[in-house]
Amino acid sequence: MSDDHGINELRQILRESKTIAVVGLSANWYRPSYFAAKYLQEHGYKIIPVNPAYEGQELLGERCYGSLEDIKEPVDMVDCFRKSEDIEPIALQAVTIGAKVLWLQIGVKNDAASRIAENAGITYVHDRCTKIEHGRLFGGLNWVGVNTKVISSKRPRWLP
Repeated sequence: MSDDHGINELRQILRESKTIAVVGLSANWYRPSYFAAKYLQEHGYKIIPVNPAYEGQELLGERCYGSLEDIKEPVDMVDCFRKSEDIEPIALQAVTIGAKVLWLQIGVKNDAASRIAENAGITYVHDRCTKIEHGRLFGGLNWVGVNTKVISSKRPRWLP
């Protein structure tokens, strides 16, 4: 139940996962889920948004689903932007749809979900960001935020 994935294993996971269902993807551009999903999409991944609040709408040009079980195409990875206590049912859905990887973002860990994934033969990664790991392992660190003009050394005019 520990996340002992080495660099080579993480690189393999990110290389082989072509379709990623992003659970908890927000429509707000400033949310980490949006920024990470946009980064992954612009680096060749097919992103499938999953968020009941936006079901039937488009996020990042893709139809948003209310749950993983509503998705009608194969999913390689389930990338979770949810609280730790919300992960167990998502893990069960990931098993149902045949996902190969259950990836939990920074600060998210769930031992029950880990056991569910392990018993189903699904790779379980927790407390890591797909965007950060991709940038670290595939040379995309220039995308950390510098070229988005979100991060700046200049003090904003609206601050006192």
